[in-house]
Formats: sequence, structure tokens, C-alpha cells
Amino acid sequence: MDEMSMTMSAGTGIESLAPGQFAPETVYLNTAATGLLPAPAVAAMHDAATAHSRGRAGSEDHFEVVGAVRDAFARLVGVPARRVATGGSAAVFCGLIAQSLPDGAEVLCAEGDFSSLVNPFHVRPGLHVRTVPLEKIAAEVRPGTALVAVSAVQSADGRIADLRAIGEAARAYGARTLVDISQSAGWLPTDASAYDFTVCVGYKWLMGPRGTAFLTVSEDLGGLSPVFAGWVAGEDPWDSTYGPVTTLASSARRYDHNPAILAYVGALAGLRLVEELGPERIAAHDVALAERFRAGLGRAGHRAVPADGSAIVSVAGLGSVTERLSAAGVRASARAGRLRVAFHVYNSAADVDAALAALS
Repeated sequence: MDEMSMTMSAGTGIESLAPGQFAPETVYLNTAATGLLPAPAVAAMHDAATAHSRGRAGSEDHFEVVGAVRDAFARLVGVPARRVATGGSAAVFCGLIAQSLPDGAEVLCAEGDFSSLVNPFHVRPGLHVRTVPLEKIAAEVRPGTALVAVSAVQSADGRIADLRAIGEAARAYGARTLVDISQSAGWLPTDASAYDFTVCVGYKWLMGPRGTAFLTVSEDLGGLSPVFAGWVAGEDPWDSTYGPVTTLASSARRYDHNPAILAYVGALAGLRLVEELGPERIAAHDVALAERFRAGLGRAGHRAVPADGSAIVSVAGLGSVTERLSAAGVRASARAGRLRVAFHVYNSAADVDAALAALS
């Protein structure tokens, strides 16, 4: 019996993968907006905040915990830690890439992709941003395309990009690839080494606090100009605190932003949980719940946006029901005029059934 079959055979059908780590007071189906924090993350942040409030020695230091988070994220996405930069915003990392492109460069994006990914290229003067339907991205790469920027999973409706075809097309024309994995890392197995750049926030499927974000770069560090470099980007940060940073880090740490320490303290617990459970097992769990929900929608006469294999379900015509769901104790989102629900490790078949009952 495979992992998904074993999971579905228990209890109501599919049980939480992390019992005891979470204590939601609602049926929480909103991970695509913000993931829940596991109990160890809350405890670690409380302890760190208490230590800082009392001025304990070392409580203001952060390089050790940021390094541990960097290492955990690197393992999750399959690249060496030296190729991972840490910060607080995916948009800032996208802005870094946008600022590093030459004037006249063409950037190819998908229609309706998440603004934090695409807007930095639109506001950078001198770039030509071309937007096409998601399913046509690979076919639209052409001579002169400098960068293909696309989300692995679409935030609005959960559609999964054909990254293999996109990568092959980009390589054929010498274009670099930027993949936003914010809606995939943590449930969909990810190999960041297949792309020139990836960006990811830590507060969704990685179940960390807001204020954590990651950039992965190619082995040559992506050829980026470290326009946002501060003292933490120095090879020896404590020798880079005054005047120009004379020696940047020889790794992707040269692109680091000064971290939100408490957020990084909390981020470690979520990453460790993902690592412990394994993305393959999480994917089987999350997708099985999504498929159960899609099947129930079909029986009720609703039609989900086609998004095979996705943990995110988007339903046209139901964008106005979130208040009704909330009154029934079900948390979900409205995105692009549609209802959007998302399933993760703390969800179960009982959550699916509760959401379907609230919609009936």
C-alpha cells in the first residue's frame, strides 16, 4: 500500500500529518495566504523575545539561527547553503534581479501571476516585460528573452507551471529562469538547482512567521549587482559595520538583508517539520484532501479551476461566500473573484467535509 493509500485508510479518511503541533480554533483552509505556526515555533519566539526583553547576553545575535534556517531551506530545495540568500521579502529579491538586468532586456511572465514576482520588472525603467498565458510560457521564449519569471504554482488558482518545458525552452535561447516557489515549497518537491533563481517567502507552506524570505542563485551567484547590500552582506559582517563594505561575502550571503531575528527564530520549527515529514509525503496528503474537496464540489454542481495535482483549489462563482464560511468556522480566501481554499499538514478529511457542508 502506498503512502497516500495508507493515509486515506485511517479515521475519517485523511488525518492530520502533524497532530499536537497545531491547535487551530477554526477549520483553517487558508495556507495559500498564511500558514499556521507550529507550537515549537511559538515557544521558540516567546523564549527569544523574553531573553531580548531582559537583555540576556547574546540575545541580540542572529547569525547562528539565520545560518540554521539557511541550511534547512537549502536542504529542502536541493542546493548548497552557499547558494541561498536570506531576507524578509520575495519582492525585494525580485527587485534585486530586476535592477541587475541590462537596459532593453526582455522579461517573459505569465498573465495574472503574483504581483511581488512581476511588478519589480514592470517598474524598472528600460525593461520590456512581455506577458502571455501560463500554458504558453515555454512556447513564447524567443531569441532576445533575457529572463523567464514564473510561479511554480499560481497563487490565484493553484495551477502548476510546466517548469521542465519552461526550463528547456529558456536554456535553448540562453535565457535565465526565475521561479517563485512561495506557493510550492513545503508541499511540492522542489529542485531549485534546475533554475537560475528561485524566490520564496517562509510564511505560507513553510509555516514560518512573516518576515522570512529566501533567494537561491546559480553556482556563479547569478551575476547580480548587490544593490541592497548592507553590513550583513560582508564576508565578515562584524568588520563591515562602518563605511563601505570592502569585501562582500563570497557566497549568496552577499545578497542577504538584515533579518527580522524573531521571525527567523520561529522559521526553523516549520522548516524542520517539513523536513521531518518530507515533501513527498506532504504532497500526497495535501493533494488527496484537495481532490476530496474537488469531488465534493462536483457533486454539489460547482466546478473548480482545472489544476491537476495541486493543493490549492479555486472555484468560480463562489468568491462572495468567504463571510458565510467564516461564520461557519471555516477560514478561506477570495482571490481573483473566486473562492480559494488550500490544504496542508494540519488539515484532515473532516476539514474538507466541514467546508463542503458550509457551502451546501
